[in-house]
Amino acid sequence: MIWRELILFGRFNCGIWEGGCVCRKKSLTLQSVMKHGFDNEKYLEMQSQHIRDRIAEFGNKLYLELGGKLFDDHHASRVLPGFQPDSKLRMLSNLSDQAEIVIVISAADIEKNKVRSDLGITYDMDVLRLRDEFTKRGFMVSSVVITHYNGQSSADAFRRRLENLGVNTYVHYLIDGYPTNVDLIASDEGFGRNDYVKTTRPLVIVTAPGPGSGKMAVCLSQLYNEHKRGIEAGYAKFETFPIWSIPLKHPVNMAYEAATADLNDINMIDPFHLEAYGKTAINYNRDIEIFPVLDALFTGIYGHNPYKSPTDMGVNMAGFCINDDAVCREASRQEIVRRYYAALNQFAQGADNEGEVNKIGLLLKQAGITTAYRQPTVAAKERAQKSGVPCSAIELEDGTIITAESGNLLGSSSALLLNAIKHLAGIPHEVKLIPQALIEPVQHTKTTYLLSHNPRLHTDEVLVALSVLSKEDDNCRRALEVLPALRGCQMHSTEMLGEVDHKIFNKLGVGLTCDPQRKRKTKSNLPPEHEND
Repeated sequence: MIWRELILFGRFNCGIWEGGCVCRKKSLTLQSVMKHGFDNEKYLEMQSQHIRDRIAEFGNKLYLELGGKLFDDHHASRVLPGFQPDSKLRMLSNLSDQAEIVIVISAADIEKNKVRSDLGITYDMDVLRLRDEFTKRGFMVSSVVITHYNGQSSADAFRRRLENLGVNTYVHYLIDGYPTNVDLIASDEGFGRNDYVKTTRPLVIVTAPGPGSGKMAVCLSQLYNEHKRGIEAGYAKFETFPIWSIPLKHPVNMAYEAATADLNDINMIDPFHLEAYGKTAINYNRDIEIFPVLDALFTGIYGHNPYKSPTDMGVNMAGFCINDDAVCREASRQEIVRRYYAALNQFAQGADNEGEVNKIGLLLKQAGITTAYRQPTVAAKERAQKSGVPCSAIELEDGTIITAESGNLLGSSSALLLNAIKHLAGIPHEVKLIPQALIEPVQHTKTTYLLSHNPRLHTDEVLVALSVLSKEDDNCRRALEVLPALRGCQMHSTEMLGEVDHKIFNKLGVGLTCDPQRKRKTKSNLPPEHEND
């Protein structure tokens, strides 16, 4: 018999939906997860003006360190609902004729094939992607700088690849005692040893695939080497997190610590800002550690340092654009849990990241939450305990939770996707969107010709099947049309999903977490029915 179960939990109230299916509505506190808590238009206006002011302050040459992602800042959009992932790009696009972009990548990240978790590609591949994307949008990408260079063969190979593509490439070396050995750093044996990056425009945007790439060091090195050539240049830092104007233990700032746990970044009260102004501002350890270097460099170049603190260096008005603090707090707590599961999955796959797992676990305790804070996590685990097979659950925008389990035809994530869009489209659950007669030939091809050990359809295969059927089947067409309604929804699987499924849910905007359990066989006696699983 085909059936669906919508699990109920502590903060839900009972109700009856069409067809007699029991579900629960979420309380107002949890409903706010899907609402906007950030005024993006106000942010664009305030941030743009502050950048213009900073450019004017330094005249004709400003190195602007751009932290985070330029046109796909999905972390910011998750923890500040309403923040658009391309906000930084929109602000800078009207300066494209005055600006050039320098992309920075660490040789250490190349060597260890570091991957951008949100895109599933390595940092070196992301450099090439960034260059293409920036160029398409009218920006001039003048060069790539490989930092932390110490003769790594993988970095040499990547440099040759860049040069074959016609990309100007430079290397910056490791400096003993960085960042505390100021005398060595600000000398010809320190920054003076680095390649001088040739730039031609007034605004130089220094960005990277991710944190810890050495963006600030590139900017400071350029200030030193510009000064040696008689060119006065300024520096400013454009980074969204941590947000200096909200409390140290605000969930938004804690979510940033979780996102950079692999770097062991620590949010701190800026001691320089407190001493200079008697006011509390939030920064993080690497900026605070590097400030004496910046102070010494500016003093050597200008005779004084225009900045009294690392917070002064930044142009970050994000904290003043939060218009619903409760929404952003909730979204950030969800992000901390999501980061914890991501780290657990990496550990289960053999990564040496126990420290990262432990740090995020500590952040969970500091935030006063556990993994059970995510309602779909609880729902998926409860159904898995009852069924004995892998299960998935999703929390829709109105608070409804839908669950699914693995069957012979579909994995739990594929079945869940069908269940969710049928519910959103108002299609009765007993309606089969994809006939079994269509699924079985696909399974035969996968197992017989492609030698796959898993005959069940992945989410991308389900969507392709729906697309083919939608030409003649109105239900399939309606189901596809509601896919955008999944954006911002939260989902959990009791087993680690494959790369394909991760990418599909990422493109749909679904916040996915998985238990650190590898895929396992489901019951051999499961009936052939599907879309109930």
